[in-house]
This record gives sequence, C-alpha cells and structure tokens, in this order.
Amino acid sequence: MTADDTIVFVVDDDEALREALGELLAANGVRSALFRSAGHYIGSDKPDLPACLILDVELPDINGLDLQRQIAEGDHPPIVFITGHGDIPSSVRAIKHGAVDFLTKPFSDTALLGAIRAAIAQDRETRARRAELALLRQRYRELSPREREVLPLVVSGLLNKQAAAELGISEVTLQIHRRNVMQKLAASSLADLVRIAERLEIPIRHSRRMGGI
Repeated sequence: MTADDTIVFVVDDDEALREALGELLAANGVRSALFRSAGHYIGSDKPDLPACLILDVELPDINGLDLQRQIAEGDHPPIVFITGHGDIPSSVRAIKHGAVDFLTKPFSDTALLGAIRAAIAQDRETRARRAELALLRQRYRELSPREREVLPLVVSGLLNKQAAAELGISEVTLQIHRRNVMQKLAASSLADLVRIAERLEIPIRHSRRMGGI
C-alpha cells in the first residue's frame, strides 16, 4: 500500500479515535480521509482509487450495518467494521453481507492493518474485473449485427456449417464472420471466446452440439 495509489476512508464519531487512525495510516504510508458520520462520508467526493472503508457500527446518524446495506448495490470499497459494542449477531450479519472483518475495540494495530491490506487487495481485484468487463462490453458494441448473431451460435458448439444453416448464409461467409468476432473480442481460442460470452451473459442458442445438417 502507498499513499499515492490507495486510500482508506474512516467513518467514526469518536474524534480522538478517528485522528489516531489517521495518524496510524499516515505512519504506514497510507492516505486516508476521515468522516464523523455516515452522511458526511456519503456526501463527499471520493478519489477513484483502490480503497477500504473503516466503519464504526454505532454512528450518530445511521447504524453502520444499515449503511452497509444501503450502499450494497453500488460500487463501494470493502468494509472493515470497528465497534466498541460487538456482538455475534452483528458480526455475522456484517460478514454475511461482505465485510472483510469485524474488529472489537480495543483492537491491535496489526489486526487493523492486516484487515485493511486484505480489503484493498480485494478492491483491486474487483476493479480489475470491472475494467475487464467494461472493455469486453466496448468490444462487443463494435460487432456488426450479423456478428452478434454468429457469436451465440459459435459458442454453443455448433459446427460452422450448422451455424451457417441457422443463419441462411454460406459456410465461407460464416467463417469470415467468426474470424471477425474472434478478432474484435480479442479471443485467442474458442474456449476463450466461450469465457468472454459468459462474462457478457450472451444467451446460448443451443445447449449442446447438434447432429449434422
């Protein structure tokens, strides 16, 4: 973790703890942004960086667990909960809904920093998958209407002549479209093309290879 490429958001109404966490993160070369309430966190502008959200369970405006539920549908950093009033049901609920850890005050610096590293690593992976999907969607938009018809037939396992018959075109024409699809989607093999189609949630026209036509 470095201050340049990551950030940790701290949401806690305890000013002394909030400042102490900011100093701890700074001492470990981690950039942070401190908030005294969920509302201040939600309303703030946030840099687009791999991040972690350190979230107190008991906040003055909204319960941290409720905030976790509210932001669950959007893109948000992995959460590390901290609380002075931990209980098993709360920790189970937090972890079940995706929290990386649930730490009870007082917690050690080692435990917190370990949880933060795990959360930021998780966010990096999520961002990489999201970026890959965005690129695949952009490439898919570059396919012609006919190429979009060819794609599900090819990944379904049909032979070229079978897919061509489905579309009422010649096998040679089908092969040209298939090659264009492979190139535009940057697929190195049929297996790679199948994986790409799955990521794009392309409906499969046939579930298994058909008999000869």
